[in-house]
Amino acid sequence: MNKSIKSLENEINYFFKDKNLLNRALTHKSYDNKDNNEKLEFLGDRVLGLIISKKLLEKYPDEKEGIIDKKFANLVNKKTCVKIALRIDLKKYLFLGSSHKNLERSADKIASDCLEAIVGAIYLDGGLRSAEKFILNFWEKYIHQSIITLIDSKTKLQEYSLKKYKKLPKYTFFKKTGPQHKPLFKTEVEIPESKKIVGTGSSKKNAQQNAAEKLVKILNI
Repeated sequence: MNKSIKSLENEINYFFKDKNLLNRALTHKSYDNKDNNEKLEFLGDRVLGLIISKKLLEKYPDEKEGIIDKKFANLVNKKTCVKIALRIDLKKYLFLGSSHKNLERSADKIASDCLEAIVGAIYLDGGLRSAEKFILNFWEKYIHQSIITLIDSKTKLQEYSLKKYKKLPKYTFFKKTGPQHKPLFKTEVEIPESKKIVGTGSSKKNAQQNAAEKLVKILNI
């Protein structure tokens, strides 16, 4: 077993029974087109999603599904995976083909994919409990940072309308008043079975938010 790979096991605090799984998780398709980490990444992505979903539901039992979903998206996206990959210094362990060794632009995606492949490899080697231990250890900081995610009124109204009516809210701009340096915009919004509600603001976007906020309050969303 390569000494550098052994040091990676120390870094992630998991020691593989089947060392070939870790080697495969670190192998990019540019290095080996057949025996690489793509399938392990596919599996790891699903295992990561399951563990993070479960943890969020346990941590925020009274939170609305829409907010849980946004927290989830922030925890499993490429940005967070790259931060964890950097913490592990994963890039130095990767097996890359010569065409990819100096490609900085794709390096983050490769490292993020590799991290998910390691999750998949741990799951196959040690089962769900081992994968969960690894994930909760390295994602713990980011889970704690996800205390509050505010959803703006337009998003709330959109989610509500799509879920209940399978239609987007309809915004209609109808008026601009006031001087050039301080305009006032008026916009109407409606969804199926609701009244048209007027919102005002210093821009079309702000007027839409104001209208959505009023309708959200009326509907008690």
